[in-house]
Amino acid sequence: MTSVFILAGEASGDRIGANLIAGLRRVFPELSVAGVGGDAMEGEGLTSLFPIDDLAVMGYRDVIMRLPLLLWRARQVASAIVRQRPSAVILIDAQVFSKVVARALRRRGYRGSIILYVAPAVWAWGGERARKLTDIFDEVLSVLPFEPEAMRKLGGPKTAYVGHPALHSYPMRQNQPAIGTILLLPGSRTGEINRHLPMMKSVAERLSSQSKVTGFSVLATRSQSDRIKRIVAEWSVPINVIVAQEQRQEALEAAIAAIAVSGTVTLELALSGVPHILTYVAEGAQVKMFENATTRFIGLPNIIAQKEVVPEILFAHKGHPETLADAAIALVNNSTALKAQAEAFCEIRALMEKGALEAPLESPVDRIAAHL
Repeated sequence: MTSVFILAGEASGDRIGANLIAGLRRVFPELSVAGVGGDAMEGEGLTSLFPIDDLAVMGYRDVIMRLPLLLWRARQVASAIVRQRPSAVILIDAQVFSKVVARALRRRGYRGSIILYVAPAVWAWGGERARKLTDIFDEVLSVLPFEPEAMRKLGGPKTAYVGHPALHSYPMRQNQPAIGTILLLPGSRTGEINRHLPMMKSVAERLSSQSKVTGFSVLATRSQSDRIKRIVAEWSVPINVIVAQEQRQEALEAAIAAIAVSGTVTLELALSGVPHILTYVAEGAQVKMFENATTRFIGLPNIIAQKEVVPEILFAHKGHPETLADAAIALVNNSTALKAQAEAFCEIRALMEKGALEAPLESPVDRIAAHL
């Protein structure tokens, strides 16, 4: 029987994993799947080895505080894989954790293929990081069209562009509403939410007086929804917390704009055609890391477009609600800026639907099937 072990470390990876399981089962009807995942992967029949939230950390402080748990979980994952001996291991994002697991498997003599799904941003940090991946991963599947060529130039492992799941999950909307809700996206990790939700509260209070703003919605993961609901229930501005995918799509259609923490969700917004502002409150260690980056931007839409399509309002150590609110007010009242973002998003989507000339779009199921 064909078997795979699939691990996802956060909500975006969970959605990738669910799509992958469904696709692989169409090719291998008797496929046996084990691993770590969340609601989406469990909906495809996975019994998670442990809760996905154990791996959802952001920033050095989060990692240090949970290091004993993370190391224990890494040993648990490696032991389960060695015991089960799957045909292939697919590690989805969770970059540091995935590398720890992959190295442990190599040391323990695992002979199956180890595939990293979602390429690390080695193009932002230099070639040394790319070369270190060649000894632990048989192949990397990238979700950004420029990454295979970047990995090749940097001496990294074989890399294929397989598209982004958001291309299928988030259709481009046809119209920009003249008035509408503001979407607030504080992140999916506990640390991100703790740092960004208080700032978004102040921003919502400022924006509530704008005539074009009809309300506010937070798009939340199921695992964080109850916690977020308790927090926003104390706000002076009514907040609608949305979890279900159907309601998320309706919210994307109705939004005049969004304020989003940097991450996968900014690309989802772009592929949906929703104008937005990207923000991030970085820890001290993260600030130093960003200063050493070779990329001009941190937002995925801007990196793909190679220009600032989405305003990046970034902060060190703590947020400044007034700065973020001023940028949001300027955006919702500027029809030219809203239109410019929407047009750029159409160009980004067209590129991602085809891939680059040197790395055309391939199927992730086909790439993984080649290892089984």
